[in-house]
Amino acid sequence: MKSWLEVGRQCIKDEAEAVLGLIPQLDESFDKAVDIVLNSKGKLIVTGVGKSGHIGAKIAATLSSTGTSSFFMNALDAYHGDLGMIATDDVVLAISYSGHTDELLRILPGILSRGVPVIGMSGNPDSLLARYSVVHLNASVAREACPLGLAPTSSTTAALALGDALACALMEAKQFKASDFARFHPGGSLGRRLLTKASDVMRADDLPVVSSSLQMGEALIRMSSGRLGLCVAVEDNRIVGIITDGDIRRAMESRKDQFFKLTVGEIMTRTPKCVQPDTKVTEIENIMQTCKIHSVLVTDESQALLGIVDSFSTML
Repeated sequence: MKSWLEVGRQCIKDEAEAVLGLIPQLDESFDKAVDIVLNSKGKLIVTGVGKSGHIGAKIAATLSSTGTSSFFMNALDAYHGDLGMIATDDVVLAISYSGHTDELLRILPGILSRGVPVIGMSGNPDSLLARYSVVHLNASVAREACPLGLAPTSSTTAALALGDALACALMEAKQFKASDFARFHPGGSLGRRLLTKASDVMRADDLPVVSSSLQMGEALIRMSSGRLGLCVAVEDNRIVGIITDGDIRRAMESRKDQFFKLTVGEIMTRTPKCVQPDTKVTEIENIMQTCKIHSVLVTDESQALLGIVDSFSTML
């Protein structure tokens, strides 16, 4: 049976080279395009036909989810009435690799006559689309990845990458944050992860709390019943330390038969990782990964223990 691996690899290689080829083509036109969108009081309307239209729809979706109000308008529908969707304070991003797509060019006079700026994206800086645009983004590629050199492959990938670059630049310019992203993605696991706080997932009942003067034999029993692999040492309603499985293993190795005579205070870690109740789960995950721990303590401003979040609680 013939293997088509080399064909697939060559396609991916050609498309990767097409995207990398965009880097030296980016110039001050890109900055101008970003400024035009930033200074607009309306929406960024993306339009195109055929494969460019499909790419445009994805670009519009990315822009909308990253802080730039946007939607896709099919150029054919625009020619038959949907031009009314464009307001005078909007900006249009028109995509056509050739820059000469008739269906797209037909709607430009109606857009320009209303004073709406057009950002053109094509593979031909000398095209009619480039000529009628206030700024042109060059998305030209050396060749299509298609074996026939005909089907839009490298060119559509390059256009998509250029659209992503525009979205990323606008995110930076608007100082778009993860919390903003969460507001636009309230549904699904992504929204839950970004919106969920420590107070939503922490265990607050029957916490394994012990005194720092408690002997380790009794502390182990409390730890086992707590089913979290840890004990929290509390004095005067304030956290003074934590004992984890790792602390116990190290103490048993170093103190051997003296282990059960030790107190919690002698082996506990005195600076446990603590978070506030409104700390996002994504931030807690970062703390766990960075510090190589499996639990964090949730406290109030006075360092009183409110709950415990373990790694299983963050698996939303």
